[in-house]
Amino acid sequence: MKHEYMISGMTCNGCVATVKKNLEKVPGVTSAEVTLDPPVATLMMERHVPTEELKNALKEHPKYKIEEKPVIITATKPVLETDEVRSFWKSYAPIFLIFGYILGATLLVEMSYEAFDPMRWMRHFMAGFFLVFSFFKLLDVPAFASSYSSYDILAKHWPVWGYIYPFVELTLGILFLTNFQMVITNAATFVIMGISSIGVIQSLMQKRRIQCACLGAVFKLPMSTITVIEDLLMVAMSGLMLLSLLKF
Repeated sequence: MKHEYMISGMTCNGCVATVKKNLEKVPGVTSAEVTLDPPVATLMMERHVPTEELKNALKEHPKYKIEEKPVIITATKPVLETDEVRSFWKSYAPIFLIFGYILGATLLVEMSYEAFDPMRWMRHFMAGFFLVFSFFKLLDVPAFASSYSSYDILAKHWPVWGYIYPFVELTLGILFLTNFQMVITNAATFVIMGISSIGVIQSLMQKRRIQCACLGAVFKLPMSTITVIEDLLMVAMSGLMLLSLLKF
């Protein structure tokens, strides 16, 4: 059973995560998909849930108001492959652009040396990655923390981790940039990013349609395999660098 509701009072992705989390706690609601633009909550129910019960679920957050808007299911034309490709690139353009900038900048840095050193390049790449990604998270830490807690295994049980995480990324970026204690820094990165990737993988396996918090609350990025690749890339790089350092 599918019902659609209008939600008023939401202003950021943190609001979206809060509304979603509270609506999914209502008995009879099997899943909730909440969007900011348009401000709509689409609920899947195993039984009809009165609107009053949904309002009670949000009573601790009085700025959010929910109004029923029955979904009218109509036949739709198939989505063309070109439209899917266009939508994919439009959704993930910020991540590809940021990765392109970091990749280009670090390769230019390597050109200033006599020979290309893969380990040195990875260190610079990871420094750029953590500094840039932490910047977007730090623009609105509460909104990031709220979104992050919807899927990260640590933030779910320890919400303060969502507030700490942007500063952890910033610290890792500085450590990589300054080449400080690389064994400890890479080991910490391997563990932190490995744990972070678990929540992402679980969400994808459960086919949950949620927003990724990798760029904070600035961009509305859907959770996908791109997010897994992003986390596992950092795990792989830190693992390779750690192995290289321990050989000596």
